[in-house]
Amino acid sequence: MPLRPEPQENRLLAVLPSDVQSRIFQNLELVPMLLGTMLYESGEALRYVYFPTNSIVSLLKVLEVGGTAEISVVGNDGFVGISLFMGGGSPLNQAIVQSAGFAYRLPAEWLKDELGRNGELMTLLLHYMQALITQMAQTAICNRHHTVDQQLCRWLLLSLDRLPTNELIMTQSLIANMLGVRREGVTEAAGKLQQLGVIEYSRGKISVVDLPKLRLLSCECYAVVKRETERLLPYLNQDQVT
Repeated sequence: MPLRPEPQENRLLAVLPSDVQSRIFQNLELVPMLLGTMLYESGEALRYVYFPTNSIVSLLKVLEVGGTAEISVVGNDGFVGISLFMGGGSPLNQAIVQSAGFAYRLPAEWLKDELGRNGELMTLLLHYMQALITQMAQTAICNRHHTVDQQLCRWLLLSLDRLPTNELIMTQSLIANMLGVRREGVTEAAGKLQQLGVIEYSRGKISVVDLPKLRLLSCECYAVVKRETERLLPYLNQDQVT
């Protein structure tokens, strides 16, 4: 991974109006995103929003009994912290780094001030929020109706769409927590993909070596999310990993 990614490697930051960029970029701070790091918890006031460049963040819902399930993933397509401008104050979910890398963070209050004076920025973030809601809804359907094998394929594809490479740095235990399934189920599903020559997995690194086959093995949920996301966020149609 690059030693110092540029802010424009986050594709949302890259398409901001030039005047907004000039103000935001001088307030950005590059931070390492270590695997498993909790960016915020449910009910916690947001101090920062995060714009990943080559990392992936999972938004998780935590049950009272202690279980977790992923509701969406965020990478270089957008930012972490949409509750900041939804009027509800604190988030109802956790945000955890699921694939290590870097992100730029911005003080939450600074972004709120910028939103108050820039309608174009607000429109862009509202489109991103709608795309994220689509992902959440389809994830709920997928977790209810599709196999662990299909869920893993969907999850890998969604993650790769939000990274600059075909590699993810993470563990099977963390994947199991994301999907809300047993680790043994993820181990079996990953083993099948490796035997089919779709992925290579070693020491916490997953490399996808046959992306077309991975798409064929996934359920329709991935395609639904991808179509709607690209409709709402046309900047994602450029420079995709193939």
